[in-house]
Amino acid sequence: MADPMRIRAQAQGDKALVRVLMSHEMETGQRKDAAGKVIPAWHITEVAAALNGKPVLAAEWGPAVAKNPFLQFTLKGAKAGDKVAITWKDNHGDTRTDEATIS
Repeated sequence: MADPMRIRAQAQGDKALVRVLMSHEMETGQRKDAAGKVIPAWHITEVAAALNGKPVLAAEWGPAVAKNPFLQFTLKGAKAGDKVAITWKDNHGDTRTDEATIS
């Protein structure tokens, strides 16, 4: 299982700034190892965010996203104490969900 995501969510008036650092290797499937064998593709394909259980963001990603990707977005109507959940799925079928409270 992947390491937990680092999520920071800060209220800014009637909005919240959410920053997420995901721990994932993000292999494209085009690099070769020292023996010359192709390293298989392994990357995040879907990212979703929810505010208090209500979906607020959905994204489809591909192999061109960097290792340990960083995502930042603003949520309207969010306030301190609300819960933000981030979920990712990768092309190997692995998934991870982490949650943070808006401060």
